Amino acid sequence: MNILRPGQDGYAEAVAGFQTAVPSAPAAVVVAESAEDVAAAVRHAAEHGLTVSVQATGHGLTAGTDGLLISTRRLTGVEIDPAARTARVEAGVRWEAVLEAAGKHGLAPLSGSSPDVGVVGYTLAGGFGLLGRRYGRAADHVRAIDVVTADGRLQRAEPGSDLFWALRGGRDSFGVVTAIEFDLVPVDRLYGGSLTFDTDGVPAALRAWRTWSAAAPDTLTTSIALIRYPDLPMVPEHLRGRHIAQVRIAYLGEDGDELVAPLRAAAPVLADTLRPMPFTESGSIAAEPRHPHGYHGTNATVSQLNDAMLDAILEHAGPGVATPPVLIVDRLGGALARPPRTPGVGWDRSAEFVVRALSVVGDGGADAVRTRHAKLFDALAPWTTGRLLPFVYGEHSPSEVAESVFPAADLRRLRDLKRRYDAHGVFRAG
Repeated sequence: MNILRPGQDGYAEAVAGFQTAVPSAPAAVVVAESAEDVAAAVRHAAEHGLTVSVQATGHGLTAGTDGLLISTRRLTGVEIDPAARTARVEAGVRWEAVLEAAGKHGLAPLSGSSPDVGVVGYTLAGGFGLLGRRYGRAADHVRAIDVVTADGRLQRAEPGSDLFWALRGGRDSFGVVTAIEFDLVPVDRLYGGSLTFDTDGVPAALRAWRTWSAAAPDTLTTSIALIRYPDLPMVPEHLRGRHIAQVRIAYLGEDGDELVAPLRAAAPVLADTLRPMPFTESGSIAAEPRHPHGYHGTNATVSQLNDAMLDAILEHAGPGVATPPVLIVDRLGGALARPPRTPGVGWDRSAEFVVRALSVVGDGGADAVRTRHAKLFDALAPWTTGRLLPFVYGEHSPSEVAESVFPAADLRRLRDLKRRYDAHGVFRAG
């Protein structure tokens, strides 16, 4: 086991992540090459009174400024069983590798909008993806989890165990996951892409999408994003300096053009990328950035999306706002509203939408972003039912996050399990 400390060759590369807004300078870092390396690192931390944090792709919170960081990014094994329609992937794997491997067999994972995101972190947080309304969350389709617990033992968590329940939605408080096994679905193509509306059409597009998505079949997963693009050369010319509304669509049907006709008529369309595509190209629907940057984000699940709420969204995130966030509203429902085959950590499945705000952290720091976001979510509070863990970025207090995202009964059970599996607080995320 090779332990790197600040100033040593390889340390800076090992701690670097996609999220750059949170300082990452752990006292030591282990770049694991195997599950056995992870187990040895956890035992070392426990013996020396060090807390442990974990990082693969670094899209979430990074390691802070103390303790031991275990980097799992070199655990990149991917195994596909086409007969069983399952995948087994190690902890450093990104979705793009699974998309490619599963696609060769006409299968697809329940991946998210970005193929650059790590499979394990995404799934343990719940996993709300492009096929969510048809198949549910990624966490609901996990079959087994290999995890190193606080005593340094590598265990296999399977349905029926408390550890399996806690990890699927409770995320990273109970151990270091080294591999995960999950279902694949028989999808090789979809109708997908986006409709982009110019600044003047943002209010009409938002209202049209609200009405249209209310009647969406379960085979359609859709969201709408409000984004202001800077007037800079690296931005595509048709988007420079514009504050657009972009409707994003992933549809498992043959009548896509007919389905989206009402949206195309809602306002003049600035760009239309909708087309039949291989599922391996599904990352092009949102086309999210792949370069590391600092960001902060939060969200709220809501019971409805009425006119007062749309007015609040436009007031705090629409054209004319001095420093608007990227604002995304996702349609929930469908399979997301139904209980999973194997119970896991819960969330409000009756919610109709989730509203997400994401901002780059600038000179004012994360506190300035939080203040701006609070104005929007305070306005949505009368209809808010909770928050979703996958869309909370950059928060410093795990306790505050837990109390806002987990149902009270599940939170009590999670805390009991935390005491059972990590009585000495080895894993800092809890």
